This record gives sequence, structure tokens and C-alpha cells, in this order.
Amino acid sequence: MLRVAIAGASGYTGFELVRLLGRHPQAELKAITSRALAGQRLDAAYPALKRHCDLVFQLPEPDLLASEADLVFTALPHQAAMDIVPALLDRGLKVVDLSADYRFRDAGVYAEWYQAHKTPELLSEAVYGLPELHRDAIRKARLVGNPGCYPTSAILASAPVLAKGLIDPKTLIVDSKSGVSGAGRGASLGVHFCEVNEGFKAYKVAEHRHTPEIEQELSGVAGEAVRVTFTPHLVPMTRGILSTTYASLRDGVSHSDVDEAYRSFYREARFVRLCGTGELPVTLHVRGSNYCDIGWKVDERTRRLIVVSVIDNLTRGASGQAVCNMNLMSGLPEETGLDEAPWQP
Repeated sequence: MLRVAIAGASGYTGFELVRLLGRHPQAELKAITSRALAGQRLDAAYPALKRHCDLVFQLPEPDLLASEADLVFTALPHQAAMDIVPALLDRGLKVVDLSADYRFRDAGVYAEWYQAHKTPELLSEAVYGLPELHRDAIRKARLVGNPGCYPTSAILASAPVLAKGLIDPKTLIVDSKSGVSGAGRGASLGVHFCEVNEGFKAYKVAEHRHTPEIEQELSGVAGEAVRVTFTPHLVPMTRGILSTTYASLRDGVSHSDVDEAYRSFYREARFVRLCGTGELPVTLHVRGSNYCDIGWKVDERTRRLIVVSVIDNLTRGASGQAVCNMNLMSGLPEETGLDEAPWQP
């Protein structure tokens, strides 16, 4: 049985990790940490977990975590993870980091969008945790940077046609909408019910921190530099992301070429579901699951490809993907503990 711990378990991603690990047949949650809630039971912070988890929040001490676990999920804020991850690795633990601290290969890019990196020597070792792109490397890794939610939806939507050279990378636009849980559990006026309900807004236009993450991974797939226009939006729903991407097709590319690109690229992908011809995905159909559903359409009039992808931002966009990475790092089938159907009513 794999022993695991969660550093920073008091947020929504921490809750989702506890929920998923509670029914995982090969993993046992042994410790949870939170500086703010140390000494309190988890089910006091999350009453929904009564009779499912009776662990008590502890302080995030590396020695404590090393004595309890073989692998640690660090669900900590950006810049806080890098304060503890090196100590966990030094103690022989494997780490899946859900912050942005180990998603980038270039410390300069991280510094431009966040701040100076404290442990840049680990960036070349860390593996970007998107199984559809890096499955074999994840299996061998001791440190995985779990992808962001928006990048997961955007990268999976665009990777197949970039890999086949079917679109012009300079024309790629990513338009994404997210549920409010993506903002985290902390109180903020911007996600107050009265500020969000019945509203719909764009935010951080041309400056969202997920932009370089999308560009890094798509550039690797395309074999050339990819720059995207990325615009995120907040919609009044609890969870889910819908990303619509637009790009110009190269001359001579047909609808059947696009179809084949997606079907061949994702032929072995356990958690990507492709819609049928003319069908487009719906966020409700992936709610609570680790699936990414993708549909597309060629606009012959404008010669543009329009792709729609949907994920649950808390599951596929965070904790479910983290558990999938844990499975791969531990030699387990990637679907272990993640094969529950979505929650569509």
C-alpha cells in the first residue's frame, strides 16, 4: 500500500485529493498539513468528509511527512512549495507539486511571471505532469509539476494538430471559461456570490500566468516557438472549464486530416474522450471526473479550425491529474482510483 500525505490540504484541491484518495485501492492517506488549521480535524473544515476522513491537520514539517509517507502532494500556494519540496526530496520522498513552482523548465520564464526561483537546479529534473505528453518521463520521475487547469484544457485541445503541422501556430487563440472554484477557497470580493452570480467577465487579459505554461508545452509539441493569445473568463458555476481554440489551417488540410490527427494522437489516452462528428463537449458531462472531452469543427468559409475542450478544473485540472501522476510514478495503472463516472444528474 502506497503511503501518501498532502501538504496544504485545507483548500479545494486538498479536499478533492482527500475525496479521491479515500476510495483509491492502492493508496492510504496518512497525513495532512495546514499552518492555519493545525490541530483541527479535517472534517471540521469540511463537514462533507465526516466518516470519510478523521485526520487532524498538522504543521508541514518535512521530517513528519517523511515518517508518514512515501509520496507527498504539495497543494501549496505558488512560491511556498519551493520552500518545502527540496527538503522532501532530500528525505527520499516523491513529490507531485500542484503549484506552478515546478512546471517551467526555464527559471527566467518563471521569474518573469512569478518571482525569482529559489531552487532553479530542480527545474531540469521536474517533469511536466501531463500524461498524454510525458507519460514515460512521469513514470521515472521523483518530482512532477502538476499542470494548471487552463493549460490542461488548452494543451490537450491543440497538441494533435500542432504535432501534425496542420495549423499555423502564429494564429492560435485560446478562449477559456472557468467556474469560480478555480479562484480557491479564500474569501475575496471578486468571487463573492453577489459579484459573480448572473455575471460573466474576462479577467487578466493578455497577462494571465498560465500563458507561458501553455506556450512551453505547445512549443515542445510543435517543434517551434508557439505564442498564443489567451483570454480567461469567469462564469457563475462552481466547477468546470470550457476552452475554445481557434487557428488557421494550413493550405490543403482537410477535415479528415484533422479527424485523423486527433484520433491517432489520443488512441491510447485513457482520460481523453473524443466527441463524434458534429458533436461538441459540455462541462456537465465531465463533472467530478478526470476526463477531458474534445470536439472540433472546420470552418471551411474562413479556413479556421475551432476546437472545444472541457474538463473539471478541480479534478482533471488539479487533483485528479495529480492522482494520475502518482499512479504513474508508483508503477500503477494510471486509471487506478479514477475510473468513477462523471456526476451528470
